[in-house]
Amino acid sequence: MGAQGVNELPEREGPPGPEERLGREIWVTAGVVVLGTIMAVLDTTIVNVALNTLSKDLDTGLATLQWVVTGYFLAMAMVIPLVGWAVERFGTKPLWLLSLTFFALGSALSGAAWSIESLIAFRVVQGLGGGMLMPLAQTILATAAGPQRMGRVMSIIGVPMLLGPVLGPVLGGWLVGVDWRLIFYINVPLGALAVAAAVKWLPGTPPREGGGAGLDTRGLALLSTGLVALLYGLSRAGTEGFGDGVVVVALAIGVLLLAVFAVAAARRGADALIDVRLFRNRTFGAASLTTFLFSVGLFGSMLLLPLFYQTAKGESALTAGLLLAPQGLGAALAMPLAGVLTDRLGAGRVVLAGVTLALAGTFLYTQVDPDTSYTLLALSLVVRGFGLGATMSPTLSAAYATLTKDAVPRASSTLTIVQQIGGSFGSAVLSVVLSSRISANLPSGAGSSGGGGAGELPDAVRQRFEAPLATAFAETFWTAFGLVALIYLPALFLPRKPLEKGTDAPREHAQGW
Repeated sequence: MGAQGVNELPEREGPPGPEERLGREIWVTAGVVVLGTIMAVLDTTIVNVALNTLSKDLDTGLATLQWVVTGYFLAMAMVIPLVGWAVERFGTKPLWLLSLTFFALGSALSGAAWSIESLIAFRVVQGLGGGMLMPLAQTILATAAGPQRMGRVMSIIGVPMLLGPVLGPVLGGWLVGVDWRLIFYINVPLGALAVAAAVKWLPGTPPREGGGAGLDTRGLALLSTGLVALLYGLSRAGTEGFGDGVVVVALAIGVLLLAVFAVAAARRGADALIDVRLFRNRTFGAASLTTFLFSVGLFGSMLLLPLFYQTAKGESALTAGLLLAPQGLGAALAMPLAGVLTDRLGAGRVVLAGVTLALAGTFLYTQVDPDTSYTLLALSLVVRGFGLGATMSPTLSAAYATLTKDAVPRASSTLTIVQQIGGSFGSAVLSVVLSSRISANLPSGAGSSGGGGAGELPDAVRQRFEAPLATAFAETFWTAFGLVALIYLPALFLPRKPLEKGTDAPREHAQGW
């Protein structure tokens, strides 16, 4: 148990036994969970395409309007650290129902907003519910799966995480064309359906006997405040650059508070809001770093790709969303296969293959010019999506497979925080790089540089500078290529053989499932 190497494990031979097959109960549980999480994941991208319309209808500028996105984002960051403690105290099912209710309520109120101030406030309510859904989903499925089925089950939760950023702009572009309020109202019937399904079919994990440890209020203050400062700084850096004074101060405060939290949590041990001892587990530590770098590459590129089609190619938001659909198709095809291969071969081998495919699919975008074929770009996105799908679910399965059931709730909060920080960092870095490359390639005053680093260029300007614009995006895609390539480093430490119960668990969590 514990540190003995995963490479000494025997290969699993033959078909999976009855205890390893995904039974009807797990499939039903997974369906209920995906129904709830898809709303929250879609909402992180669906609102972006409505910002111009919101600006006109609510008569507000971009600086204020950005808080419609930022307020939701920061509310999510504040509540995520509470999930592990709340699961131990109340159990998964009541918390899941509460999260869905908050999200649906916030959606209904956002749709009825009468001013920009009310919309921002209601988006915070929505974010409080949305922030709990993804870590809860991972907790529920990881607990139901057990280590031998972890790869296949985690490939299910990967569906909304990868398809959301692709389908969000498509659905958002269509709904905004009818009425922007529909991007919020659509969540109300979906939320009601998700609540009804959860009441009927979702199995509940009971609270820990005795209610678990008391709430780590000092840790909550440090972690939540640090996350809000860090994520706000990264969000602002995407438009203002990392040299902006507010960005520097926010990032410094965020890093300092998170460092103080880590020291305090290490001293508090298992009673801390986040059990930092989990990182002593080599597999969980490697999977966490892989998750961070994956989120950097995925969400950074998901900012870059639609901007390329809209800014450099002049496509509408809806068309840009449709042009990104091949990536979602590739991911959807890859995830079930990746889950099966992970359970049979180990996460390490599958992730290394997935990163290679993701790089191959990204490479063509580093070579784009005004005449690059849309067909070739679509095929590249299928390959890229296949690689991303074969990277994410094996990484999550490796993270959970060596942990005990008691450790899963706090581990899910940790991984969700890692994903949020990674996605914010990737978006900020690529926004800054893109803004820099556009400034370097286009003459001064050729176009605005708002909106995430590129802005909306007039058609006459875009057509005149089509070649240098394509060059600016190609150079930025090299940065995205390098960020994805970094995933190789931690992936080398993921297990390359299937994990058994309790393998590589840290001493404090060495009990079996």
